[in-house]
Amino acid sequence: MKTKVAVIGSGNIGTDLMIKVLRLSESLEMGAMVGIDPASDGLARAERLGVPVTAQGVQGLIAMDGFEDIRIVFDATSAKAHIANAHALAPYGKQLIDLTPAAIGPMVIPAVNLADHVAADNVNMVTCGGQATIPIVAAISRVAPVPYAEIVASIASKSAGPGTRANIDEFTETTSHAIETVGGAERGKAVIILNPAEPPLIMRDTVLALVDAPDEAAHEAIRAAVAQRVDEVSAYVPGYRLKQQVQITPVPADQPVHTLTQAAATHQVSVFLEVEGAAHYLPAYAGNLDIMTSAALRMAEAMAARATELQGAGA
Repeated sequence: MKTKVAVIGSGNIGTDLMIKVLRLSESLEMGAMVGIDPASDGLARAERLGVPVTAQGVQGLIAMDGFEDIRIVFDATSAKAHIANAHALAPYGKQLIDLTPAAIGPMVIPAVNLADHVAADNVNMVTCGGQATIPIVAAISRVAPVPYAEIVASIASKSAGPGTRANIDEFTETTSHAIETVGGAERGKAVIILNPAEPPLIMRDTVLALVDAPDEAAHEAIRAAVAQRVDEVSAYVPGYRLKQQVQITPVPADQPVHTLTQAAATHQVSVFLEVEGAAHYLPAYAGNLDIMTSAALRMAEAMAARATELQGAGA
């Protein structure tokens, strides 16, 4: 049997996530689409597709017939709303997958630490920039110490809805923290750019990492680790790819340490990425939203697989 899931948030991210569950997942089944605007396109689309809907928010979800059968709840609202939603759902034993920067639970990047948190009650999917860049930081840090890593996420303005714009501060704080705690950098910094270009450009991400890797063998190991990690992420985000070859350049002799970390670094690693969306519901240029829903879907399927294994063991 498939695992029933609910999506809270009937905007772009929630609707795209619903479409992915319906079209792509062999282990998940839509149990409910939850919104607060009865006139939203997401709720109307869900109803046309035969998905149970409520426009009464999380309380409407709790009151729905079949709520007890829902095991996993995606939250695609906002950081502040997720705090309230998590509190309301806490007594019911659901697993929550948070697509906002609220960061209540452990931060998960599927290519890096999915297995560590598959049993958690509430996992945080960091941010779109984090999902794109932290796998690279983590790959580099496994090869060489990373005193400092900085990421820049450039997304099309048209792909940044009200939720994204309302969470800019949370984006930078959550992503910076995850660069350190999940990516393994001693110090992290995140920047987001809303690009107003027309026609809209697909998501571009830059990773700049200072490393202590003085010889060519270490450089080759870094390039190999990055290439492998790109393959791992693209397995669940098909539009994820390197834009050009990894660049490794010496740190100038008069700048042997980073001013923020005071840690030695011999080289800077520059990685340039792009993320093209799958266009299941959103435009192809909205890779920033596609990578979030793809990562959340990957997490939910892992949770469902674990639950199935436990049930089998119990039987």
